[in-house]
Amino acid sequence: MIIEGLVTTVDTAGRLNVAPMGPIVHGDFQRLTLRPFQPSTTFNNLDTTRCGVFHVIDDVLLIARIISGTLTTPVDTEPARCVSGQILRDCCRWFEFTVDSVDASESRSRMESTVVFSDERRPFSGFNRARHAVLEAAILATRLHLLPATQVQQHLELLQPAVQKTAGPDEQQAWHLLIDYIQKRQEPVA
Repeated sequence: MIIEGLVTTVDTAGRLNVAPMGPIVHGDFQRLTLRPFQPSTTFNNLDTTRCGVFHVIDDVLLIARIISGTLTTPVDTEPARCVSGQILRDCCRWFEFTVDSVDASESRSRMESTVVFSDERRPFSGFNRARHAVLEAAILATRLHLLPATQVQQHLELLQPAVQKTAGPDEQQAWHLLIDYIQKRQEPVA
């Protein structure tokens, strides 16, 4: 099963990186298979430090801001309990993990990891249809280098009615941030 969320990593100087990721979850979150693309800050940090924190969140606006590069203030964090890392204060659950092995033979690496500590901060409020649509648009936005523009546009057209019918202000803002980001990234270079 793949669960979408955010991964925090730190580099050797302690600088925080927050990235959306959907690891494969094994068992009841005892193990994770992370698949960060190379090159990426997340891959470099995990390959070097061999630890991080995966967060289950319900804030699609935060995901959209991270992907679109419009997050203007640092996320609020606190030190992880068992690994050298940071926990998002506004998360539902978190899973501190250590990286056991790295397969970097393809552009999308595979990192087998063991969860060494987890906890719950607050209940997961769930996703309505708009949140699901924004989450799918966020995934598309991170795959622009892999997918044809026409395919991305077709998917967005299918997702848009859910946003129009069920979104609140945060979901509307997240949708528009992602649409703007995708349109700018897909514009032909002159």
